[in-house]
Amino acid sequence: METTSLPTIESQLKSIQQLIQKANFNDSINQCAELIKLSHNTADKVEIYYLQAVAHRYNKEPSNALTSIKQLLILDESHSRAHQELGHIYLALQQTEQAQQAFEKAVNLNPTLVGSWQELIEIYRQSKPNNEQQEKLQQAANQLAKLKTLPPALLAVTELIHEGKLLKAEQICRHFLQNNKRNVDGMCLLAEIGIELKIYDDAEFLLSSALELNPTHIHARSQYLNLLIRLGKYKTAEQQVEILLEKQPDNLSFKVAKANVLNGFGDTDKAITLYQQAITETTEQGQLIAGFHLQLGHALKAKGNIDDAVLAYKKAYQLTPNYGDAFWSLANTKTYRFSDEEIAQMQSQQNNDHLALTDKIQLYFATGKAFEDRKDYHKAFQAYQQGNQLHQANSGFDISKIEQQVDEQIKYCTPELFQQRGNLGLDLPDPIFIVGLPRAGSTLLEQILASHSQVDGTMELHNILGLASRLRGRNPNSDNTENQYPKNLSEINTDYFKRFGQQFIDETQVYREQAPMFIDKMPNNFLHIGLIKLILPNAKVIDARRSPMACCFSGFKQLFAEGQDFSYSLEDIGRYYRAYLKLMEHWDKVLPGFVLTVNHEDVVDDLEKQVSRMLNFCGLEFEQACIDFHKTKRNIKTPSSEQVRQPIYKSATEQWRHFEPYLEPLKKALKLVASS
Repeated sequence: METTSLPTIESQLKSIQQLIQKANFNDSINQCAELIKLSHNTADKVEIYYLQAVAHRYNKEPSNALTSIKQLLILDESHSRAHQELGHIYLALQQTEQAQQAFEKAVNLNPTLVGSWQELIEIYRQSKPNNEQQEKLQQAANQLAKLKTLPPALLAVTELIHEGKLLKAEQICRHFLQNNKRNVDGMCLLAEIGIELKIYDDAEFLLSSALELNPTHIHARSQYLNLLIRLGKYKTAEQQVEILLEKQPDNLSFKVAKANVLNGFGDTDKAITLYQQAITETTEQGQLIAGFHLQLGHALKAKGNIDDAVLAYKKAYQLTPNYGDAFWSLANTKTYRFSDEEIAQMQSQQNNDHLALTDKIQLYFATGKAFEDRKDYHKAFQAYQQGNQLHQANSGFDISKIEQQVDEQIKYCTPELFQQRGNLGLDLPDPIFIVGLPRAGSTLLEQILASHSQVDGTMELHNILGLASRLRGRNPNSDNTENQYPKNLSEINTDYFKRFGQQFIDETQVYREQAPMFIDKMPNNFLHIGLIKLILPNAKVIDARRSPMACCFSGFKQLFAEGQDFSYSLEDIGRYYRAYLKLMEHWDKVLPGFVLTVNHEDVVDDLEKQVSRMLNFCGLEFEQACIDFHKTKRNIKTPSSEQVRQPIYKSATEQWRHFEPYLEPLKKALKLVASS
């Protein structure tokens, strides 16, 4: 018997859209009402309410339209087009002031909404003339003129980016560039999508190519500069910022970018001076100057001026009371203690429906730290959990992809690979890689070794990760097939290994001083120890290891700047730790003696013995400065910066036990308890 499939929600929505286009408003309104009763998905309901509101307004029923759009905004308060529609409805109701607020909210959420800008220009023109309205009118006119210069396809791309529909935006943008290969605006937009999707190598190539086509394109160069800073490529970034400052010497954003570059190089004093100059020069208040104070605080903290850093962070949240990053930065000093008033302010801001997601997440983590310091572990865990859940829900992270990467390393990085190709790389002994999980004690090991006269401490360098990314390539079917890397390590021309090794030494030279050896403490490099062996066979690798529960929970309550998305779920972080152990066991089998494991608990129990082990492994003579590591003056940019400026203390090793009643999912993931 032949069956008839039910229409999909997409086809029903399309049918309603067609009814509206044909001016069959009553039918479209009735279909929306029926569909709302049947729909249980929030995203679908949002679309239905939007179409219903539009149909009501076109049907000259603004009051009913207002009811529909308010139902939508209850479900999704940040829906930019809903606020635009709300503006149109208020205009129909002749409520101009409310319409202005709605349109302003719409363009604040999505500055590409042409309709909202057009209506705002008319509203500003008809309002009583004053300086503020004139300034708003000029800004709106400038933005509208800018948008109208974009081809329709790229305008659609910008709208989709702001609506978070990145894959659709990428599809349209790539199609546009197929027919307009030299369009720099299109290349910049595709690079922006790549950055949002964390496909940094694609974005970097696009922006450098765009500048070859049009060296005077300020936006492309500024975008390229910001990406280079994010990737820690400060040498190239320095060249870009100098070009921009030559063109626009008074541009505060470029001056602050130069300070960021200097801070990245470790030239912190000059960076601090530039941040202070930017604060003095700006006449604007709010988020911009608050951001300058925040960056000043980061530089002061890296230098060890913790009291001044605290003052800078406080100034940032005083200027912008909902500035989550300022509160989290205070918590992330690890030594600051929040007052009752500050805790109340953070909790109040968490309930702000208009607060950006990033700020809300940062406030939850900061609140968790505040309650943990007060030994209110139940409230602390609640706050940490809320922050983690919000972050995880919006990250798109899939732990199974990490487990797949580990399995592929084990499959292809065999004893035969290293027997045949293991001594073809650059034979310099300069680098010391400290790998492992974040919060496992790697900063402490770095501080110990960097206190030696023959070793430079640098930072978490992205170079090995970048090389692995280039070798991996971009496989659109990566969910279903193996990546090119590490399989291609046995296939590529052997000359590349020495070339890659030299490239690593050359690119990292800028972070070094005069010592013959230097440290790269990017923890995620544990995934690429085989690659390190092939390109730098005489490098030293130290595995900073910490007991599972202490390490994993410390990561769970830490809000990372970027790159550790596995840490926002107790189950994910437990599975990640197991995958890490599995791969480290493999490296020990196929590369015996190449990695030295140093347990954090052993360092705490017998510092001198573990210091001697590390120095012997690295071929270094004993120096007392390594024991007195807390006296070493150097810039440190990781969350543990204040902790490693103090002598060893044991209190942190068991802190997780205060939260043990809440950590059953972590224990199960680590297989420390029987599975249910």
